[in-house]
Amino acid sequence: MDVSGTQMIAGLVLAIIVLIVLVVKTKVHVFLALIIASSITGLVGGMSPPAVVTAITEGFGSTLGSIAIVIGFGVMMGRILEVSGAAERLAYTVVKVLGKRKEEWAMAITGYIVAIPIFVDSAFIILSTLAKALSKKTGKSIVALAIALAGGAVVMHSAVPPTPGPLGVAGIFNIDIGWMILSGMLFAVPIVFVMVLYAKWLGKRIYQLPSEDGLDWIRPEQEVNVEEWMEEKESKNLPSLFRSAAPIVVPIVLIFMNTTATAMELTGPMVEYIQFFGSPVIAVGIAVLIAIYGLFGHVRRSEALDRMEEGIQQAGIILLVTGAGGALGYVLRETGVGEYIAEGVANTGIPAILLPFVIASLVRLIQGSGTVSMITAASISAPILAGLDVNMVLAAQAAALGSLVFSYFNDSLFWVVNRTIGITKTKEQILVWSIPTTLAWGTSLILLLIANAIV
Repeated sequence: MDVSGTQMIAGLVLAIIVLIVLVVKTKVHVFLALIIASSITGLVGGMSPPAVVTAITEGFGSTLGSIAIVIGFGVMMGRILEVSGAAERLAYTVVKVLGKRKEEWAMAITGYIVAIPIFVDSAFIILSTLAKALSKKTGKSIVALAIALAGGAVVMHSAVPPTPGPLGVAGIFNIDIGWMILSGMLFAVPIVFVMVLYAKWLGKRIYQLPSEDGLDWIRPEQEVNVEEWMEEKESKNLPSLFRSAAPIVVPIVLIFMNTTATAMELTGPMVEYIQFFGSPVIAVGIAVLIAIYGLFGHVRRSEALDRMEEGIQQAGIILLVTGAGGALGYVLRETGVGEYIAEGVANTGIPAILLPFVIASLVRLIQGSGTVSMITAASISAPILAGLDVNMVLAAQAAALGSLVFSYFNDSLFWVVNRTIGITKTKEQILVWSIPTTLAWGTSLILLLIANAIV
């Protein structure tokens, strides 16, 4: 290894160490920590100080330029679906269609659908009342139903835009969002299948029905069985299924049409309009309009704006972290360390697709945030993989799905799931959520390796 190579590697290693220490051990926010890590990477890696500043600002701006508007629209739409009752309507419909003795699958499919536009923690909390109602009526363990529900939700939240993590990853890897959506939805099916099988197995071993303990902050005022829950949703003034599903279905269809037209290299005026309306910015913007006038038609203008601004407030820190991750990636490209490491990876024979997966897994274990681990993995690996023969869509999914590994005490969803269903013993908490997320992670690894061998 020559001196310049040693210097570049030293800058990257030092930056990662500083980033981890700042996030885990200090009061420094991850946004500032990423900017500091970017600076260290550039300065130690041989860039001039002015060039480092330029690279950080250009990387920040170019990353957000591709996805910031979509994130903003996405969180606005998610908030509308949450407060309008559209999420409840979707859950009610899934349970009604699947019927009895398929409660775990009903929960998984509900989480799979609802978590596309809504943050996973919120989706679980909203739908946990349904899991409780099903448990009371059917005698199914709340553990099995909760794992299935949270499993469907967390996989979609991790792999499919417009949730911020995979959207940011797609921006950093500079891949078509339509392909990110399609690949994420396909990967999610077998992963959720494995989680449901585990949920059914564990539900027989931790057989717990809803009780007073641990549910007081979300439990209904009176005992509810599933028929009563269904009757309540039927009689409640919920939006129709068409109006509830349209904000999710319409943008996905538009984006897929754009992706298909682009992949087939079609041309002509009609194709240009398909590409316009199918661009993520326009497609998700249309979805917000559909949600506003389809779900908020009866709401006062001031209240509607307040609800949407609540969503925008959630997006602020996500945008900053995503942009900072893009800055780190841009600096890595400018130093040349990406090309240097790419040569080393190519010479080892190790599948390059493992690089973003492993980085995301390590960062997730260290600091807990799935979104941060995805963005960090994408930022570090994208400039490295650019010099290798790697399918970037699979690489982006590797960065996203690697974040599923062993959710535990430093992950908010770990506590949301366990506290909501009254699981208080540490061993059982790990069985309830750390193990199934690790099974999802392991399944993801197998799927990625198979897909990488085929593609």
